[in-house]
This record gives sequence, C-alpha cells and structure tokens, in this order.
Amino acid sequence: MTELDFEFLRGYLKQRSGLALTVEKRYLVESRLGPVCRRFAAQSLHHLIATLRAPHGRDLERAVVEAMTTNETFFFRDRIPFDLFRDVVLPEVLARNAARRRLRIWCAAASTGQEPYSLAMLLQEAAPRLAGWQVDIVATDISTEVLEKAKLGLYSQFEVQRGLPVQWLLKYFTQQGDQWQIAASLRAMVEFRQLNLLQGFESLGAFDVIFCRNVLIYFDAPTKSEILARFGTSLAPGGALLLGAAETVIGLTDRLMPNPTHRGLYGHALARPPAALRAAAG
Repeated sequence: MTELDFEFLRGYLKQRSGLALTVEKRYLVESRLGPVCRRFAAQSLHHLIATLRAPHGRDLERAVVEAMTTNETFFFRDRIPFDLFRDVVLPEVLARNAARRRLRIWCAAASTGQEPYSLAMLLQEAAPRLAGWQVDIVATDISTEVLEKAKLGLYSQFEVQRGLPVQWLLKYFTQQGDQWQIAASLRAMVEFRQLNLLQGFESLGAFDVIFCRNVLIYFDAPTKSEILARFGTSLAPGGALLLGAAETVIGLTDRLMPNPTHRGLYGHALARPPAALRAAAG
C-alpha cells in the first residue's frame, strides 16, 4: 500500500464514518482489510483501494468501513456508568416521568449488544418500580454485521465471562452448545437499528438517557463537536448523557455540561442538576 493509497483511505473513512485514522494506526489497515481483500477477490490492498476509487457497489464500501471500525465491548464495561445509571440516573428519570410513565434509552455504537443487554438486565432487576411503564431501549451501530450478532444475543464462553456476574449468567442466559443465549424477554426489550452517527438521527426522537461510550475518541474535534451538539438536541429535558472515561464535552459544545459530582455523566448546559444529583452533591 502506497502513501497515496493510505491517504486516500484515511479521507475515505473520515468522510463515511468519522473515523480519524492516524498515521501510527497504519498497521491496522493490513490486518483488518486483508479479509476484505479475500472476500472481494482483490489481489492486494492496492487493488482494493483502486476499486474504492472507482464506481463501486455499497457492499464493498460497507465492508471496508465495518472492517476498520473498532467493536470492542463487554458486559457492564467499566462498571461505574452502569452503577450511575442504576443508582442516580434511573431514580431521577422515574421521578421526572412519573406522570407519563415512559423511559427511552439510546445506546449509540452498541456493537454486538453487550451494553444494551446490560441495561436490560438492570431494568429487569428494577421491574417492580417499572410496572406499568413503557420502556424503550434503542441500540444503534454503523455495522450491520455486529447488529446481526446482537439481535441473536448469542455469546461465547469468553464473552459472557467478561464483566457478567455469574449469577446473572445463570438467571438470564441459557446454554446453547458451547455458547450462551440471553433470554428472549430481554432480547425483546432492545430494538437494534443501523445508524451512522455522521448522519442525522433526529428521526429517533428524544431520549431520557443516551449511552455513547468509547466512540468519540476515534473522531477528530470538529466531528466530536457536531455529534455532541446533536446529542444535546436528542436529549430530553433533564436527561443524562454518559460518555467514556477518556471522553468529555468540555471545549467541544456549549449545549452540554459535565455533572459536578459524577465523572462521565453530562446534561443540558442550561438545566439545573437533577434532584438526585443535587442531593448527592449536598
């Protein structure tokens, strides 16, 4: 792969997925696009990129973008955001939405489903408090391949050992040969949809909670700013945005502000801190 090929690929990925492929990540290209070369009968990366430069079908474009997208995830990843959801965010939403009894959650860049299913398990544990409520979990990702796996809810022994408490494995999963499948009732709680964060997502509606963790780190500052501003629009009044530990809204948007007490938790810049958060701060 020539320097020109690499520069073309960087621009190609930036335009279509927002991925800012830095020079030091060049080593990823050969390992991740090798299987794409074989799938599309390209003799080399140079030939694959030459095909991308010419008119081509959506299948090749999708395959290249999905191959270069990082899909690292596991159940209850980093734990703290899920504790915040259970102990701080959920009680506030239940109090705020008591009249209309509806809760909407969006997991952006949901990958193979461990994050939305982790939330589904937490909500199932809180079922008595949610009796009579309409609960929507929308999980999106740019990759159709990982979404198909997510819909099945079928995971290897290695995957269920990463972050999932053993008692919840036995409670919410059934063994299927050498794999484990999450309960149909939990699969039914999550709606999986293909979505590119670079495109408009207003059609999804407003959400009380948005999880978008460990995604923005792959974008450059202007792209982060644009996406965060649109998150501000999609967040319901008093809603909560949860980002990854290495991510922030500071210096990127004036529509959102960090919670002064809980790291990784954000809300509307002009909104007063929710009651539960004011109590915790006091």
